[in-house]
Amino acid sequence: MSQIQTRNPATGEVLETYEVMGEQEVFAKIDSAHEAFLDWRSKSHEERAPYLRKIAGVLRDNSERFSELMTREMGKLLRDGKTEVELCARLFEYAADKGPEELADQERTHSGGKKRGIVTFSPIGVIYSVQPWNFPLYQPVRVLAANLIAGNSVILKHASICTGSGLLLRDLCEEAGLPKGLFDVIIVGHDLSDKVIEHKLIRAVTMTGSDGAGSHIGELASKNLKKTVLELGSNDAYLVLEDADIETAVKTCVMGRLYNNGETCVSAKRFIVTDAVYDEFVSAFVERMKGVTMGDPTKDDTQLGPLSSKEQFDTIVEQVSKSIDQGATLLCGGDPADDAGCYYPATVLADCKPGMPAYDDELFGPVASVIRAKDDEDAMRIANDSRYGLGGGIFTKDEDKAVRLARDHFDTGMVRINSFGAADPNMPFGGVKDSGYGREHGGFGMKEFVNAKAIFLPS
Repeated sequence: MSQIQTRNPATGEVLETYEVMGEQEVFAKIDSAHEAFLDWRSKSHEERAPYLRKIAGVLRDNSERFSELMTREMGKLLRDGKTEVELCARLFEYAADKGPEELADQERTHSGGKKRGIVTFSPIGVIYSVQPWNFPLYQPVRVLAANLIAGNSVILKHASICTGSGLLLRDLCEEAGLPKGLFDVIIVGHDLSDKVIEHKLIRAVTMTGSDGAGSHIGELASKNLKKTVLELGSNDAYLVLEDADIETAVKTCVMGRLYNNGETCVSAKRFIVTDAVYDEFVSAFVERMKGVTMGDPTKDDTQLGPLSSKEQFDTIVEQVSKSIDQGATLLCGGDPADDAGCYYPATVLADCKPGMPAYDDELFGPVASVIRAKDDEDAMRIANDSRYGLGGGIFTKDEDKAVRLARDHFDTGMVRINSFGAADPNMPFGGVKDSGYGREHGGFGMKEFVNAKAIFLPS
C-alpha cells in the first residue's frame, strides 16, 4: 500500500503518515453509506435537524483543536481557523433551521387548476464530495450540512495535505451522534477516485477545485449520467470606479487579497482601476501591502502566513516570474526568502496585460494584479474579459449605480459592493463560465441533489 504524508508548510515538519485505501475498503465504505442512507431517508426533516444542531455544538467545543490542526496542515492563520469553525457551526444550524421549510412538500394544481398535485424533494442517495485544502473544514461542511438535512449520505475525498482535518470532522460528527456511515472519508488517489464516481451507488458528485480538475470530473460524471455541482477557480475582479472612496477601496482590497493567505477562490485578485483615481489608489495600496506583517500563523499580530505547500509556493513563484518576463511591473514583494517555510510576501504587479498569468490565470496566493482602465465602462469590460466568473467587487459612492452594474453587466455569480467577504449561509454561492455551475448556501444547495418528484392526485 502507498502512503501520504501531511507536512507543516511553516516549518517543513512531517505531521502524520496515512495509508492510502484500496478498492475493497473504499467500496465497502460506499456500501455502508448507502445502508445508512436507507435508514436516514425515512426520517423527517424535523427529525434530522437535531443531529445537525448537535454537530454545531461539538464543532464549537473543539474550535481550538480544529483551528490548530488547520494551521499545522495548511498554514491558515489561527484566528482565521477559529472564524472558519464558527461559520461551519452556523451552516449546520442554518440547515437545521431552514431545511424543513426549504424542503417541505409543495401543493400545486394541474389540469388547468382542476386537480391537485404535490411536489416533494426526495433524497437520492450517496453523494461523492471532492474538496480542496484551502478551507479544510468549510469546504466539506457546506456540502455535508445541506445534504444531511436533505436526507442524503456523503463520502468525502479531501485534499491529501489536510487528510487529518477530514478525519477529525468525521470523528466529531460521530461524537455528536450522527449515525455511522452517513458521513465517511476515503483516502485515495485519482485513479480510484474515478472508479468511485463510476460506482453504481454514487448518485451525484460535487467538487471544489481547479477548472481543469472540474472538467475531468464533470465529463466522467456526465458519461455515467450523474449530476454534478462544480465550484471551480476564479480570477475575481474588483473595480475601483471614478467616484470610489479610495480609503475604503484600499483597505478592503488589501484584506480581500490577503484573506486566508490569498488562497481563496473568491479572493480579490484583479484590481481594475479607472484612470481618474489610478495613481492615488495604487500608491496607497502598495504602501499598505508593503506594511503587511508576515510570519508565524499562530501569532496574533501575523497578517500573512505561509502558502499551503511547497507545490503551491513554486506555482506562485513561476506565475509571478513569467508575468514579469512578459512585461508586468513589480511594485512590491516578489522576493521570497530562501528558508524552510513556504512564505511568499505580499506582492503587487502592475501593467498586467492579456497573455500574462497575472491577467489570465488564478494566482492562488498573496499577489495582486493591477490593471488600468480608461473609465468606468472600460473597467466593466476588462472585468468580464476572463474565462472565470465566480465573484467580484465594485467600489463607488453611488450604490444604485453599483447595483445596476452588478445586476445587468457583471458576468459573475457573486458581487460585493464596497466590501469583501467569502461566504454567508443565507446567500447563494457559485459561479459561471469556467468557475463552474450549481449553487450552495441560501437554501439552494439543499435542492441540488434531491429528486423534485411530482405526485398527481386524481381530484
